[in-house]
Amino acid sequence: MLTTRYFIIYTLLMTLVVVASNFLVQFPVSGMLFGIALGDLLTWGAFTYPVAFLVTDLTNRQFGPSMARRVVLAGFVVGVALSFVTSMPRIAIASGSAYLLGQLLDIAVFNRLRRQSWWRAPLVGSLIGSALDTVIFFSFAFAAMFVVFGPNDPFALESAPILGVFAAEAPRWISWAIGDFSVKIIVGLVMLLPYGALMSVLKPMPAVKSA
Repeated sequence: MLTTRYFIIYTLLMTLVVVASNFLVQFPVSGMLFGIALGDLLTWGAFTYPVAFLVTDLTNRQFGPSMARRVVLAGFVVGVALSFVTSMPRIAIASGSAYLLGQLLDIAVFNRLRRQSWWRAPLVGSLIGSALDTVIFFSFAFAAMFVVFGPNDPFALESAPILGVFAAEAPRWISWAIGDFSVKIIVGLVMLLPYGALMSVLKPMPAVKSA
């Protein structure tokens, strides 16, 4: 009963994060910061998606990799299905592919490092998983070569200074990807705070401890 209840809670949290991120990634951040046009650098989805790694890591810590993979797969099915309603099909395809591969990589890395310092497994796992997630998502969602997944976004393909400050130019989605991963690094560090705070509450189950 306890396992089922937590499975439902973690799955609902994961679904909420995925759907919200899929919707928000379609909206560049407006405004200027130190002379940099934030729309050339970030989308709002960059701030919400890293929370998915916190959900995965807490599940992995408490119930082990098998349960974590079940939550990821459940979030994948429900989240992607709802994303086709709340966002463009190409975004949903890109998000589903990136999410599934990035989260499964995070689970594998976390499980390998779980016996080391408390912060190492969640931080390293989320950063490596985020790197793969970022490459897959932004390539599938915006790169011209992946037009098979849906029509190209002219704004994303327009050339603009890299990160809005360098002389060299590249399609705007490249800067989005760099900005997105930079935010994921920062949020990944911040997520160590709730992870550390919940360690004493969400303790590993006996079967996980003995594994």
